[in-house]
Amino acid sequence: MNTGVQTVGVYVLDQDEALAFYVDQLGFRVVTDVRNGDYRWLTVQLPDQPSFQLGLFVPGPPTHDPATAQALQALVAKGAMPPLVLAVADCRAAYDAMRSRGVEFTQAPIERYGTVDAGFRDPSGNGWKMIQTRR
Repeated sequence: MNTGVQTVGVYVLDQDEALAFYVDQLGFRVVTDVRNGDYRWLTVQLPDQPSFQLGLFVPGPPTHDPATAQALQALVAKGAMPPLVLAVADCRAAYDAMRSRGVEFTQAPIERYGTVDAGFRDPSGNGWKMIQTRR
């Protein structure tokens, strides 16, 4: 009956700031941006991966009580959430292109495990690994 995972959420501290980063600096596009009072459902996707969406969600109501939201926001800001992985055809070229658009990397491209990878964080503190696909 299942047809696959469509959306995976990542907690962000500021949805407008996250939206600008994911769209302007990483090349995602907006899929859904709707509000219900203070709640905002915001999803983005890579143009070449239309069956998958990344939800950019702020911890808080209606999902979390204030204490839980505050704890999650602190974990996000510390970079303690699970890392995300971005697959790229050429890690060094993607690194150069993304740096020119203002992405700050925590790790320059390095060869290991038979491929090349680099690391960066989004404005909220979420860690990303960018890994070159194997040929």
